[in-house]
Amino acid sequence: MPRISEVSVGPRSPGQFEPIVGPERMARFLDAAHRLRTRMAGRVVWNVNSTATGGGVAELLRSLIAYTRGAGIDTRWIAIDGPREFFVLTKRIHHALHGQPGDGSDLGDGEQLLYEEVLHENAMELVAVIRPEDVVLLHDPQTAGLIPHIVRAGAKVVWRCHIGVDEPNEQTELGWRFLAPYLETAHGYVFTRKTYVPPMCDLARTEIIPPTIDPLSPKNQDMTPETARTILVHTGIVEGPANTGSREFTREDGSPGRVDRSADVIRLGRAPSWDTPLVVQVSRWDPLKDPHGVLKGFTALLDGTAPANAELVLAGPNVHAVADDPEGPAMFEELLQTWRSISHSERRRIHLVNLPMADVEENAAIVNALQRHATIVVQKSLREGFGLTVAEAMWKGRPVVASAVGGIQDQIEDGQSGLLIPDPEDLDAFASALRQLLEDRELSLSLGRNARERVREHFLGLSSLETWGALIERLDEGGNGEPR
Repeated sequence: MPRISEVSVGPRSPGQFEPIVGPERMARFLDAAHRLRTRMAGRVVWNVNSTATGGGVAELLRSLIAYTRGAGIDTRWIAIDGPREFFVLTKRIHHALHGQPGDGSDLGDGEQLLYEEVLHENAMELVAVIRPEDVVLLHDPQTAGLIPHIVRAGAKVVWRCHIGVDEPNEQTELGWRFLAPYLETAHGYVFTRKTYVPPMCDLARTEIIPPTIDPLSPKNQDMTPETARTILVHTGIVEGPANTGSREFTREDGSPGRVDRSADVIRLGRAPSWDTPLVVQVSRWDPLKDPHGVLKGFTALLDGTAPANAELVLAGPNVHAVADDPEGPAMFEELLQTWRSISHSERRRIHLVNLPMADVEENAAIVNALQRHATIVVQKSLREGFGLTVAEAMWKGRPVVASAVGGIQDQIEDGQSGLLIPDPEDLDAFASALRQLLEDRELSLSLGRNARERVREHFLGLSSLETWGALIERLDEGGNGEPR
C-alpha cells in the first residue's frame, strides 16, 4: 500500500530578490502576492510529484514552495509512492513523451491497470487531506492518473508536464494515448513550450511557463573561488591542497551548512589539479542526457592537440539515491563499461563522479562549486524539456555548450549566450565547440557574461511565481485564453 509523504519546506522571504531584480520589479511581485494571498485565504495550494530528492522537478518545487510560503500563502508538497514496477512504467512513459522507446516495454492494458491501481491507492490518501476549492498542482506523468480522483473531491486541478518534444512521433503518440483518459477533466495544463502541448489538452486551458532557478539556493548562491576549491578538494573531485576557504554554505532556511561527505569517484590515476581546465556535465544517469555521447565526443579532443590538457567530469547523483529513476544504476554501469573500453591515456582524463545525496542541500553546494569551477559546462541531451543545469551554469557566468533541443533553444541564444549543437548526435560538432571555447578565452568570457544577464532577465524564480499566481486567479474566475 503506497504511503504519501509530506515534504517539509520552510518559508523564505521573497524580499531577498530585491537586490537582484531591483525595487520596481519587486514591488510588482509583492502586489501580485498580496492579491493571491487574499484570494487563497483558508485554502491550500498543493504540489504533488513522485520524489522529494533528485532531478529538476524536486529542485523547482523546493524553491518555489519556500518563497510562496514566505509570501504568506499556504503551500504544501506531497510525494506519492509506489512499487518499483510502477516507476519502471512511468520512466517508460517519460521516454515515450520524449519520443524515445526507453526499455521498449509495452504500454498496454496490463500497464494501464498497474498505473491506475497505484494511483488509486495514492488518491485515497490524498483526498483525505485535500479540501474543496484547494488548488492542486500535479507534476508529470507519474501523477496524471490522480486527476479524476481529485477533481471529484472538489479541488481545482492543474497538470504540469515538464517534458515534451517539438516533433511528435510514434512514441510520443503512444505515451499521450496512455495518459489521455486521465487528462480531460483537469481545470488547467502547464507546459514548458507551446510545441509540447498534445492534441488532447485544450489550448484554452493551457499556460506556457518555463522553469526557473533560485539564485539564492545552495546550488546557485554566490560562492568564492576559495570555498569552491575547498569543497572540491574535500569531496575528492580535484586535487589539493584545499587552500584557505571554508566548506560552508547557507541553507534554504538561512542556517549554516557544511560539506562533510565525499563523492564516489571512478578514475584512473590522480584527480585533476586546480589549474586543469574542466569540461563538466552534471545530470541524472539517464540515456536522454547522453553521457556516452559526452564521453565519446570528449575523446575526439584527445588526439595530442587538446587545448591546455583539459579533462572531463561526468557527475550525477548517487545511482541508488533517486527513487523514481530505476534506470540510473544500469545506465551508470553501461557508462562505466564504455569508460573501461577506451584507452588508458583517455581514461586518465575522464572522471565519473557519483555525488552524495544524503543531504540534498549539501549535494547542491557541491554542484555549485563544480559548476563555478568548470571551464565549460555542457548539456548534450538528446531530448530536454528545459535544461535547469543550463540555466544554473549560465547564472554562474559559465560558457555553455548544449544541444539545440527542447527548451534549451529558448534559453541559449547561439553565439551570444552559449553555443548550440544543431544535431545532438554530431560528436564532431560537439568536440569542435569544446575546442573553440578552450582556445578562445575572450569568447568564453563574453558568452558567460551574456548568459548571466539572460538568466537574470528571463529565468529567475520571481517570474515563475508571478505567472503561477495569475494562473490561479484565472482558474478561480473561470477565464480562458490562448496559451502564453
